[in-house]
Amino acid sequence: MGKQEEQPENIGCDKCSIPLTLGKVRLAYLGSVFPVELYKCPRCGLVYIPEALARGKMQEVEAALEDK
Repeated sequence: MGKQEEQPENIGCDKCSIPLTLGKVRLAYLGSVFPVELYKCPRCGLVYIPEALARGKMQEVEAALEDK
């Protein structure tokens, strides 16, 4: 997984009511950790995962890890 190309428009943190900013996050699944760049809340750390990413590349990686 690499840098997230899609830019959310007018997406903010529901909890903190501030705009999300692009930053590095670590996604973990079944003992594997993936550093990726996604939009997140600079205050509380909430991460925005676009549906296209969740249903695309992330789903492919999950299936590959589960098949091991």
